[in-house]
Amino acid sequence: MTTPFLKGKTALVTGSTSGIGLGLATALAQQGAHIVLNGFGAYAEAEQSIQALGVQTLYHGADMRKPTEIEDMMQAAAQRFGQVDILVNNAGIQHVCAIENFPTEKWDDVIAINLSSAFHTTRLALPAMKKANWGRIINVASVHGLVGSAEKSAYVAAKHGIVGLTKVTALETATTGVTCNAICPGWVLTPLVQQQVDAKAAALNISNEEAKRVLLGEKEPSMQFTTPEELGALAVFFCTAAGNNVRGVAWNMDGGWAAQ
Repeated sequence: MTTPFLKGKTALVTGSTSGIGLGLATALAQQGAHIVLNGFGAYAEAEQSIQALGVQTLYHGADMRKPTEIEDMMQAAAQRFGQVDILVNNAGIQHVCAIENFPTEKWDDVIAINLSSAFHTTRLALPAMKKANWGRIINVASVHGLVGSAEKSAYVAAKHGIVGLTKVTALETATTGVTCNAICPGWVLTPLVQQQVDAKAAALNISNEEAKRVLLGEKEPSMQFTTPEELGALAVFFCTAAGNNVRGVAWNMDGGWAAQ
């Protein structure tokens, strides 16, 4: 049996108790990485599913709006596992509203969780990665890091910012064994997106399946959702030797959305 190639490494995945984050954490755990989980709400089921893959876990409930809690999470990860070898910045929230009506506190929360948190985790993870001359920083951006959509000003601004942060991080680590790249999904059928499907079904008085087709048809030429498993496979690729010189890319998995 082939030894999982990430055995002995530790991956910290923010926003990983469900959805995309859990899919990414699962894919990395399948390759042997110990996992630091983070997120709001219930986490026991996610932790059990990761432990069932034969790796160790640590859960930390840091509020990603708060730099002090992020610092505590990074310190806890280092104390438990030595260092964070793979950092996946996935935590994110959404609020949909026209700019002139956008609540300022919602703007602040979206920017803090979707963008500023990635800066804080990155600045704290880099020293140990550089010292080891190996590390992977994977930022989960969005197709909205490449294009815009109406009524999503904070989200689009944050995701464009994540793509920019990815490029700068890649340039600052270009001569080291540390890489930084972004994944830009289109529609992924997470609980967050399911809420949008439900809302569209109610608004248009159509079935949930019809609402999914309407949602996909508006933006995604493939007419299919990207899966957390597919995103996880790309994250694993970034961690392989084949990804050693993939640096600063914003890799969209969007069914052709940005190609239009």
